[in-house]
Amino acid sequence: MFDTLIKFDKDREKLDFYATDQRAIKELLKRETFREHIYEPACGQGHIGKVLEEYGYRVKATDIYYRGYGEEKEIDFFTVKENTLDIVTNPPYFCAGEFLRHALKISKEGVKIAMLFRLAFLEGQSRYELFRKHPPKKVYVFSKRLNCAKNGEFEKCKSSAIAFAWFLWEVGYKGYTELKWIR
Repeated sequence: MFDTLIKFDKDREKLDFYATDQRAIKELLKRETFREHIYEPACGQGHIGKVLEEYGYRVKATDIYYRGYGEEKEIDFFTVKENTLDIVTNPPYFCAGEFLRHALKISKEGVKIAMLFRLAFLEGQSRYELFRKHPPKKVYVFSKRLNCAKNGEFEKCKSSAIAFAWFLWEVGYKGYTELKWIR
């Protein structure tokens, strides 16, 4: 499935690899707790997974392309058929909606799914239907910009003009979405 979604231009990193600023995961962990064992299905070089481990979580880390962290066996998340672990990830943006839909489809009731998306992920007709059917339990909007580094090279990426937020689902939740801010 992943192969059919890939559409790249010359300015985008291969497989949309943009590493996550450690501040993003640390801020999420100040506000949310997860089960002891967490699944990171787009682990890259471990920018999220290593922080989760520092906080005492056990991390199942996979990616479609091995970059030196997690399982060396390359795993396309779209081939995973079942999930019982909480998920914390920054998925490739070019297939963010499909990544979320798949996570919701394969995860058991009560599983938490935290995904770092551009704030603009809130927009769009198809996402409206997704949010109506599967409302996020919480959305944490960053008031200061995060720096997601192309190819994990933070020294080359000093700032960003993109607004990000953590979107948090709990599989089976049907209530209202709580909107919060991270300073």
